[in-house]
Amino acid sequence: MITSVFKKSTPLNYSLVVILILVFFFLFQIRESSWVDYSFLLFQKLSLLCFILAAFFMVNFIVKKNGLSKDNGYAIFFYLLFILFFPTIFNNPNVIYANFFLLLALRRLISLQSLKASKEKIFDASFWIFVASLFQFWCILFLILVFISIIFHVSRDYRNWVLPFIAFLAVAVVFYMVSLIFHIDAVEFFEKRAVLDFRIDYFKNNYENGALSIYAAVVLFFVFSMLTTLSNRPQIVHTSYKKIVACFFIAVLVYIVSPNKSNDILLFSIAPLAMMAASHVEYMQQKLNNEIVFYVLILCSLFTFFSQL
Repeated sequence: MITSVFKKSTPLNYSLVVILILVFFFLFQIRESSWVDYSFLLFQKLSLLCFILAAFFMVNFIVKKNGLSKDNGYAIFFYLLFILFFPTIFNNPNVIYANFFLLLALRRLISLQSLKASKEKIFDASFWIFVASLFQFWCILFLILVFISIIFHVSRDYRNWVLPFIAFLAVAVVFYMVSLIFHIDAVEFFEKRAVLDFRIDYFKNNYENGALSIYAAVVLFFVFSMLTTLSNRPQIVHTSYKKIVACFFIAVLVYIVSPNKSNDILLFSIAPLAMMAASHVEYMQQKLNNEIVFYVLILCSLFTFFSQL
């Protein structure tokens, strides 16, 4: 039944996903309703919701525009299910903002395959990654994906290797101007964020630990499926899927090295994982197996979400 509902992209699919986002977002927020009385906090919550919704449509745009998915709604539905594993994401503005800018970068890097306006795409992707790193410093590691993309497509032109550094200067100038206006100590700003911390002992309760464990099992399933079936997929999408897999592992690396660690940081891994999951469902033609995958994931996501409320 689930596969039938999302097998085709229709206004009903998008409406259903948007409604579910709103329901789960407000279910999490109403646990503590004091923010309603403060205009700034109210504005912040609404901005978070807008960025979350924008991220959903960005994921949908990436898979459709680059031929990574057929005309269906699997990717955004998986994206919703995976976010429910870690509902505290809904209260983490830095991670939500950084994730949106990383999706903007990923969009440009995957479209680099067309070889049209390659320099603009490399600059844009680098620029958005540096902007994301202002919210979550170790997102800067996604520059690795920029250089991987250059190697795949436009490595012969030396100017392409310089563009990420030009993007760095652009973001640095903008940040310096903002720091002067708002009296931000730039040195202290980065000293607090550019810290390595490999400890994974942040769990507040067993439910957070359980959510991470279930998510890890889901990751192993879909990543293994992608790696073992990639050679059988159309040649034209091989490099795009390789970049998605690389993006996922970089996201895991960001999670591992980040200070003030929490499950929220795994949001950076959710978009590439949702794309791999959608690809798995499309590749595996057995309807019964796909239904089982969907229902198991729905049960796991609902359990982890409500257990952490």
